[in-house]
Amino acid sequence: MVTGKVYKYGDNVDTDVIIPARYLNAPSPEELAKHCMEDIDPAFTAKVQPGDIIVGGANFGCGSSREHAPIAIRACGVSCVIAASFARIFYRNSINIGFPILECPEAAQAIQNGDEVSVDFATGVIRDDTTGQTFQAAAFPPFIQRIIENNGLLPYLKARMDAGEVE
Repeated sequence: MVTGKVYKYGDNVDTDVIIPARYLNAPSPEELAKHCMEDIDPAFTAKVQPGDIIVGGANFGCGSSREHAPIAIRACGVSCVIAASFARIFYRNSINIGFPILECPEAAQAIQNGDEVSVDFATGVIRDDTTGQTFQAAAFPPFIQRIIENNGLLPYLKARMDAGEVE
């Protein structure tokens, strides 16, 4: 379960807005985080706090296939992204790095900028603590929950190998 303040953005937030291409050579996730969302919300990195949540409209994360976008968001301390829908490659990259994202059009429409929101990843329940509304997103299947718990696909596979579950 995570709880955080919402930063809300509209439809078609592309990866070049999430992390502008001019910063793609940044040497670390922390350096990428310094520039996260700056072309759409220049004050974002000064305001965002660990655990906060991004809410987006349709097609969040469209654009290029690079993992820099979810890495930058996670490195800012954002706990998850809720959106009406995600670009397929952004969804895949987010799960691969162990960053939880939830697709829920009803929540994305109703939740407002500045609301406090709680998310239970195990059940998919999203609660707008400001309004009292609840929404149901699809819960992550157990294997995706384990990828997220291990902070990404590669650490998850390493943990399975270390436990003798795969060769």
